[in-house]
Amino acid sequence: MPRILVVDDDSAILKLVSVILSRAGHEVRTSTHPVEALDLLKVFTPDLVISDVVMPYMTGLEFLEKLRAHEQLSAIPFMLLSSHAERGDVRRGMNLGADDYLPKPFTPQDLTTAIDARLRRAGLTLQGESGMQAKGLGTAQVVWKGNAVSWVSRKALELFFYLLEHKEVTSWEAAEALWPEKDEARASSLFHTTLHRLRRSLSNEAVVSANRRYALASDLNPEYDVQRFELLAAQAEQGSLGLEELRELVTQYGHYLPGTDSPWADDVRARLEQKQLSLLGVAARAATEAGRDRDAAQFHQRALAIDPMSEPDWQGLARALDTIGDPRARLAAQREAWWAVDLD
Repeated sequence: MPRILVVDDDSAILKLVSVILSRAGHEVRTSTHPVEALDLLKVFTPDLVISDVVMPYMTGLEFLEKLRAHEQLSAIPFMLLSSHAERGDVRRGMNLGADDYLPKPFTPQDLTTAIDARLRRAGLTLQGESGMQAKGLGTAQVVWKGNAVSWVSRKALELFFYLLEHKEVTSWEAAEALWPEKDEARASSLFHTTLHRLRRSLSNEAVVSANRRYALASDLNPEYDVQRFELLAAQAEQGSLGLEELRELVTQYGHYLPGTDSPWADDVRARLEQKQLSLLGVAARAATEAGRDRDAAQFHQRALAIDPMSEPDWQGLARALDTIGDPRARLAAQREAWWAVDLD
């Protein structure tokens, strides 16, 4: 999955580009400021950088110059976004080493076509064209060879994710996890029926078995968003991620496999919920240390939406709101939740 960094001080443009590229199958990070983007690049190396030209404090051209002067980042493909009035800047950018530019306004098709062409020239393609992506955070979807898998049954999809989580299982372990209310004979029968449907949805070789144990075939090797989330969370807890990367990471969290009510899925949800709470705590501390108290308040509020009994988050929220002079600091001090009101 090609990784793309988008830099633009216009939050609406940033959100639009992020949504378009994420839906197209790219891994997207965003930043509203080139200086913050440079910090992000210390821990995240993209396959392509997309940057606006005109931004306060540091222009896209100055940002480009800094990248081209950096030994480890100098070869990253760089695309400029420009309005008609900035054509002279674009020429300067191409002279400084920009690889391409996209004029504003642009359509989603304009954007994805330009990026796909640039990635092909760099020798990169979407992993989904030849590999597999398993998405369980906030959704339940498997993309294989560039297309969403059409599952024969919802339970076959659930069995796929169960195998992804547990690597190798016996038929009884899977049957007990997915049909805990059934007796042993019925659960075993349902497992084998569902296994057949899983193979019909993917291929006969999708699940291998040996010594009465079952596992996904090694050549599938899906990119699993939960695994990536937890790997990045571990880096965050070790202090390896900057504030912007933390902000992006906490947005990746979502309810695991919505519509699935098996106890094993609940166990995964509980594990991920605790990881998200830990991340929000790390992000709130980083924001406070950076003097970004409004951001810290937002992180604390998100944590309280998950765990309304978290005393450290109530204290942190009240303190952050008091620092920025927000009158809701009094409500936070009284442990009153007003979550229908945005902090923005």
